[in-house]
Amino acid sequence: MSSFPLTPNNRITRLPKRGEYDLDAIYSILDEALVCTLAFVREGQPVQIPTGFCRVGDKLYVHGSVGSGYMRAMAEGMNVCLSVTHVDGLVLARSAFHHSMNYRSVVIFGTTARVTDENEMYLALEAFTEKVQPGRWNDVREPDAGEWKATLVLSITIDDASGKVRTGPPKDDDEDYTRDTWAGVVPLKIQRLAPIPDQLLKEGVPMPDYLK
Repeated sequence: MSSFPLTPNNRITRLPKRGEYDLDAIYSILDEALVCTLAFVREGQPVQIPTGFCRVGDKLYVHGSVGSGYMRAMAEGMNVCLSVTHVDGLVLARSAFHHSMNYRSVVIFGTTARVTDENEMYLALEAFTEKVQPGRWNDVREPDAGEWKATLVLSITIDDASGKVRTGPPKDDDEDYTRDTWAGVVPLKIQRLAPIPDQLLKEGVPMPDYLK
C-alpha cells in the first residue's frame, strides 16, 4: 500500500487540494513530531491528551504509568483520534481574511491495544528514546524490573489517515495586490540549541558525539 484509501473519516473536504494520503509523506510528518494529541471518548466525556509517541512500521506507540486512568482505559481497546501539526510559517496577507499559516498536519483514526509482549515493549521504548534523541538508548541505563512493571505501553493501529499541507505565499484578492501593505511569510521552526549540562553531572563526563 503506497497511500491510504479514502474513507468518510479521512477524506479532506475543505480545500481538498491540500489533502495528502501518500503513506511516506504521512509517515514523514509523524516521525518529525515529538508530541501528538490523542483524543477519545471516555464514559461519554470527550478527552484530549497531549503526549509523546513514536512509530514502528505501521503502528504507533504511546507509553505512560500503569497508574494513569486514561492509559488503563485505553488499554482495554478504544477507538482514538491522533493528530500532529507542524507550523512552518505565518502567512501575512494584505487582507485580514486571507491571513493563514503554512503547516503540515496528520489526523489518524485507530484502535488502541495494550502491549504485553516484552520484546515489543522493549522495541517501542527504544524507538521512543531514539526518536527524542538519536544515539541515546545505548548510552543510558535500561529500565529495571520495577520500572518495566510501572510502565504501560499501548499500540495504536492506523485504520484511517490523512495529511493536510499548506506551503507558499499569501493568496490575496486581485484588487488587494495594489495596496501599500507588506505581505509575505514569516518562517517558523523548532531548533535544537546547545545542550545545557546538568548541575549534578559527574565531573569529567564528556558531551556525547550525538549531541555535538
